Amino acid sequence: MSNLGTDSSLPVVVIGAGPVGLAAAARLVERGLPFLVLEAGPVVGDSVRRWRHVRMFSPWRFNIDRAARALLQSSGWTPPPQDDLPTGGDLVTHYLEPLAALPQIAPFLRFGARVVSVGREALDKAVTAGREETPFAVEVALADGRRETVRARAVIDASGTWTAPNPMGAGGYPAAGEQQFADRIAYGIPDVKGQDRARYAGRRVLVVGGGHSAINVLLDLLTLKEAVPETAIFWAVRRADPQRLFGGGAADALPARGELGIRARQAIEAGTVTLLAPFRTTGITAAPQDGLQVTGNGQEVAVDEIVVATGFRPDLSFLREVRLGIDPALECASALAPLIDPNIHSCGTVRPHGAAELAHPEPGFYIAGMKSYGRAPTFLLATGHEQVRSIVAALAGDREAAAKVELELPETGVCSAQPTNRKDIRIADTAVKCCAPAKV
Repeated sequence: MSNLGTDSSLPVVVIGAGPVGLAAAARLVERGLPFLVLEAGPVVGDSVRRWRHVRMFSPWRFNIDRAARALLQSSGWTPPPQDDLPTGGDLVTHYLEPLAALPQIAPFLRFGARVVSVGREALDKAVTAGREETPFAVEVALADGRRETVRARAVIDASGTWTAPNPMGAGGYPAAGEQQFADRIAYGIPDVKGQDRARYAGRRVLVVGGGHSAINVLLDLLTLKEAVPETAIFWAVRRADPQRLFGGGAADALPARGELGIRARQAIEAGTVTLLAPFRTTGITAAPQDGLQVTGNGQEVAVDEIVVATGFRPDLSFLREVRLGIDPALECASALAPLIDPNIHSCGTVRPHGAAELAHPEPGFYIAGMKSYGRAPTFLLATGHEQVRSIVAALAGDREAAAKVELELPETGVCSAQPTNRKDIRIADTAVKCCAPAKV
């Protein structure tokens, strides 16, 4: 587990300076292991900043890694109120930026460093002899156009999935016309009430997706509609049973999450949002007056703008020379798949997991954080913290610590996978998509 055959003076390369990547850095500091964090963006938390206007479901006390907290507090940092619900912007300003600025971490952060390939030095994937003793070679494209290769003893890929959204097409590929009309389609959670307001005000807007990210967009559009009544809102979901869209409502273990479902239901009942269900998008064509005609299930809807909030998928393209053990359905580590399969589990039934479940056939290589879940939507930030704690323990050769994986059992019912009879966890288990990827 510790990849001891590789030169221990080489750094552990962490890909991504988001919440999980920086938690990994804090754990590496804790263990005294050399490391280097490579971030494709120009700043820490680059992807988080893209949903900085979105408020998270879970309070601060579940969003800060323990090792990171210890480092910050030793520097005199004052933690934010632990029961407050941060926005993505709050997470960056009050946690990620101070953490990245610490002297134990800042010198080992590189921005504008996009990883374009990971493999073994001078060995392709087919070569077995001497593989485990050979350092990793991580090729990086720098902001100035140069390429550089970083040698590493191990690699933790915490690059996330934000830059790889799922397409609008119901079959997993872009719908006919989706690429042609890309300038009229936004993915994720646009800032409808802020910088993107002019794009949607007074327009016919179709929101595609059945999770809490889609509901967030809908509620922002409803606020916009109060100021600009001509705004028309359509909501397309693939489920045949629309009642399952609204989660736990007033009984939800996370009140902020439950409130989203309540407000969405009220909007449907009031007729301020037109629900299209089931609706599986098959095509987009031009319509009169510069509109778009969207078709699916024999239905048609005419709109001006589309927001696609159908989740994300992992980018595995730069890992082609790494020996991956990938589940064919979820695109996560094979051992992890049965623990997180959304066809079987909600986040309330996902057991704690660490290095053993996240390991790939390539010794010393791990995927952590949101990307580790592949296409499963039930990731929790606290889960990512536990993942990297276990992974770093494994890289340090501490097998006992790596194997002992557990999550705190939050009083608010944020999902724990320890066996329990607590009522609030049972409520969380019944919620549909209880852990929206962009926000928890």
